[in-house]
Amino acid sequence: MSLDPVEQAARATPVTVAKKIRGLSDRAIAWIFVGPTILLLLAINIFPLIWTINLSFTNYKANRPNRPVEYVGLRNYERILNDSDIWLNMQATAHFLVWTIVFQVLIGFTLAWLINRKFKGNDLWTTIIVLPMMLSPAVVGNFWTFFYQPQIGLFNYVVSFFTGADPSSFEMLGSVDLAPWAIVIVDTWMWTPFVMLICLAGLRSIPNYIYEAAAIDRASKWRQFWTITIPMVLPFLMLAVLFRGIENFKMFDLVVQLTGGGPGSTTELASINLKREAFEKWRTGYSSAFAIILFVTVFGLASIYVKALNKVKER
Repeated sequence: MSLDPVEQAARATPVTVAKKIRGLSDRAIAWIFVGPTILLLLAINIFPLIWTINLSFTNYKANRPNRPVEYVGLRNYERILNDSDIWLNMQATAHFLVWTIVFQVLIGFTLAWLINRKFKGNDLWTTIIVLPMMLSPAVVGNFWTFFYQPQIGLFNYVVSFFTGADPSSFEMLGSVDLAPWAIVIVDTWMWTPFVMLICLAGLRSIPNYIYEAAAIDRASKWRQFWTITIPMVLPFLMLAVLFRGIENFKMFDLVVQLTGGGPGSTTELASINLKREAFEKWRTGYSSAFAIILFVTVFGLASIYVKALNKVKER
């Protein structure tokens, strides 16, 4: 006589369940626990991506949902790639991306190297240096907006102290020439601690016996730095560049708080232009195509970079 599923479940003792689980392979058990999470992530990420790709071939406008949707093929992509304003946005993004990474890597590695040398108050200084990255970008943006004020901002008085110029003559956020550097300074101040922590982890992963062996071979400190420290920390540096590059390519909130993309369109990064096309001009199909182009650009560059990173790790 067969039992119904309810009675079977009632008679299933913990020992029986354990035996069934014990009969599964490690891979099967792993999929039991990880599978639902993977399915959820795919549903959250893949569906919006497919929907965005579909919209990128249309003239759909989100503020007119009842308007007949017309498929325009590759017209949106052609307009974006031939739009000189878009290329100016990409140029502003590249300027911000390159200089923030350069400054953050140089300063972050230097700070990590100094902190790695044990001294009194090491932990205190580490905590102080890490504080900026714990703040919200909105808070940081408002703070530096006042800091850059020509009349009352402390930044102008610091610059005038070294240059001898009138503090009110510095219009960091209102100058076409200075505004791009103003956002570079703020992002560098905020996220250099992140790079420092990654570099510090790399420095502390180097075994001491390697330096001891180099000292026995009479290698100078400078030679140890270039032949031991830099090669062994390089994968960590490249990892920091990857994280900061992806994050800064989609930078939005900090720049909006500081300049709003101005003056004019000097600091209008690609992400800011994308937001204006999508939620101010309501050109949903056009902005979807722009988003796909940015996604492919970031994904392609990141894939190439990861291959280079893997080659460095294999050395």
